[in-house]
Order: sequence, then structure tokens, then C-alpha cells
Amino acid sequence: MEKHLIALDLDGTLLTDDKKISERNKQAIAKARQEGHIVAIATGRPHRASIDYYHEMDLDTPMVNFNGALIHHPKNSMWDSIHSPMSIRTARKIVHTCKELGVKNVLAEVRDDVFLDRHDEELLEIFHTSGTPITIGDIQQHLEEDPTSILIHPHPEQVPELRKHLDDQHAELIDHRKWGAPWHVIEVVRTGLNKAVGLHKIAHYYHIPQDRIIAFGDEDNDLEMLEYAGVGVAMDNAISELKDVSNYTTESNEGDGIAVFLEKYLNLSSKAI
Repeated sequence: MEKHLIALDLDGTLLTDDKKISERNKQAIAKARQEGHIVAIATGRPHRASIDYYHEMDLDTPMVNFNGALIHHPKNSMWDSIHSPMSIRTARKIVHTCKELGVKNVLAEVRDDVFLDRHDEELLEIFHTSGTPITIGDIQQHLEEDPTSILIHPHPEQVPELRKHLDDQHAELIDHRKWGAPWHVIEVVRTGLNKAVGLHKIAHYYHIPQDRIIAFGDEDNDLEMLEYAGVGVAMDNAISELKDVSNYTTESNEGDGIAVFLEKYLNLSSKAI
């Protein structure tokens, strides 16, 4: 079979609800790689919160982080990485609005450096900041570089008003996504960035045509990626909008959906590692 590029979202897709890679998924990915297929991670997570899964699958490919704001190769520093932060001027305006609205908290990230407006143990755990350089205190004072992303933790009832404000005031400069329950976090990155941008760069690097790209996802930050891929696969637990643009729907992240699809589509089930 001709070589495919397999793009894996993490949360709600590759990972189970307890943030593990199931043994069946791991075996299917290993079989696919043994057959010559390319496997890459494409996630909204930062590098620090995805690199352990990269190593667990023994990958040696580029990775898409921050929904396309960082495209890099963890094992090859000579690879043509792309870091696309938003301007600090725009970031400060967004933070100012968040404070006026009285959101729970705001977090800014410059690659793997974290700036948290107010100390919050729950938020620190959610954003995987254990062992990560972190500055706690007024972001408007401490943030001095263009941030890769801003993560806003509003009260649930503030989400519509906040997203409307972002559209009205900053639509030409930034894009924003809402994480699923239970967090209701709004993630903000520079406009024009999404996982499809990273997927296009990786596919070009490996000379893989669009019709041989398989992409898996479950949330709205996977929409462009599944539309771009020749084979877009939504998880059974995916939002309805994603299922509408996908070519296939597989089992849920709790039901080894990635393995179920790859075993059949790539005829992996009878192949030994």
C-alpha cells in the first residue's frame, strides 16, 4: 500500500478520558509505522504537554502544537520550524477586556513559558504546567514577548459575550476556539492558524499528496484539518459539526476508534509487529 500521513489529535481522539493511549491504539500505530506510514501529532496542546505521548509512540516526525501556531520537529533542530505568535499589543488588549469582564483567570504562553494572571491550582493542573517555567502575577506587567497563545478561563455564562467581543474587536488579528466541557476555556491564537496549516507543511516535507492524508479529530479545532485531509475521520464522540465535514466516523476515544479505523482502512489487522 502507498505511504499515508496519519495525523492524530490527542484529547478526545487518541487519548482515553483518563489521558492514556490504549494498548490497541498503540499497537495499530506501531503496525502502521512498520508498514511505512508516517504518524504525526496535531494538537492544541503546547509542546510540553504532548512530548511524552510523542516519545511513548516512539515517533520521529514533526509535530503541530498550539493548533498550528508552532510547527516543529522535536528530534531535529535543523528542521524548518515555524512559530507564529500574536502581537503583544493585541494580547494586552485581550487581557484588559478579560479583566474588565471579571473572568476567572487568563494564561499566556510563549512556546513553553507560562504566564498566569492569578495563582490557581486547578488551572495549573489543567494546563500541564508541572516542571514548566511559570510566572504568576499581572500578565500585563510580566508578559514582554509576543505570545504563542492566550487561554481564557471565563465563567460559563461569560463565554458568549467574550467570544462576541473577540469577533467584534479583533477578528482581523486573532482566531479563537472554545474547549469542550468541563473547562469552557477559550483559546486565542494569531489569525489564519489551524492544524491544517501544519499538516500541509508536514505532508509537503514527506511528499505525501492530500488524498493520502488521514486525519482524526473530535472538536472544532480539528475542522480545518479534517476538511483538508483526503481522509477525514471524526470520532464517535466528536461534535456534530466535525462529523458533517468528515469522510468517515469511527468508534469513540474510549472505544479504540483510531485502531478500529486504521486496522480496516490500511489492512493492518493481520500484520504482526
